[in-house]
Amino acid sequence: MPLPTPLAELHVHLEGAVRPETLLEIDPALTRAEIEGATKYSTFAGFLDAFVWVNRRLKGPDEYARVACRLFQTLEGQGVVYAEVTVSAGVVLWKQLAFAPIYEALQREAARSKVKVRWILDAIRQFGPETAKPVFDLAAERVADGVVAVGLGGDEVRGPAPLFHALFAEAREKGLHLVCHAGEMSGPASVWEALEIGAERIGHGFRAMDDPALVVHLAAKQIPLEICISSNVRTGAIAKLNDHPVKKLYDAGVPILLNTDDPALFDCSLESEFALAAREFGFTEEQLREIAGNSLRFGFAAD
Repeated sequence: MPLPTPLAELHVHLEGAVRPETLLEIDPALTRAEIEGATKYSTFAGFLDAFVWVNRRLKGPDEYARVACRLFQTLEGQGVVYAEVTVSAGVVLWKQLAFAPIYEALQREAARSKVKVRWILDAIRQFGPETAKPVFDLAAERVADGVVAVGLGGDEVRGPAPLFHALFAEAREKGLHLVCHAGEMSGPASVWEALEIGAERIGHGFRAMDDPALVVHLAAKQIPLEICISSNVRTGAIAKLNDHPVKKLYDAGVPILLNTDDPALFDCSLESEFALAAREFGFTEEQLREIAGNSLRFGFAAD
């Protein structure tokens, strides 16, 4: 089944889109066996380790630009016209790299792409608000230069959303949109907390299904969930594919977005996610066109 178009990708991590071929370009000393071993995992903690391993291969602007170029080529090939790409700025700072030249390199690649690209800067929530603040500052400095939002990634259990309430409020005042991973590895209370600090979209959020009142709230307020089916299965957040509540959430009126999250680490694409939704959950072509429309409707800078 062909992808419905036009289409946007709103939940994709740049560092999670680094294919083995790109890693070999970046570091020819690597072997495919080494890459496969380092990126193999069966738990969410294992996935985070793999994500960090890939991140360590990105040592400067050239590597980040190469990854962005490859990602944009892939998105173009899938008919994507607009993308909000998450950059783990918190990891860049953790690696003690200068963010400005990396961002400039990313912007140069974005300018060459047929895809309209905007950026979301992501803080590592388990490191706490003091460590997150520089990421929020970097985002605010670039609010007129391609950055549309700031968000929280990482371990929602060890970095609960209420800790970041003040940072979110300040970011909103500076013109940034707000996103937050929630309801992935923790329950619906985590989604409520993300909403209470101002999140406009929820990354994952499928555990909202465990709270009927939350489902009603999301539907009534038209708050979208950035659903990443393959991601949730691969990290063990969902025990079995058929257990995923994506169709139940859709049927309840919650706006659904289909995304890849970390397409290289989860071995998926937008095409495969839409095909999965049709094959395993019975979404019709009309419903998938609606979901594709949602990806543009809820994009922060989509026309």
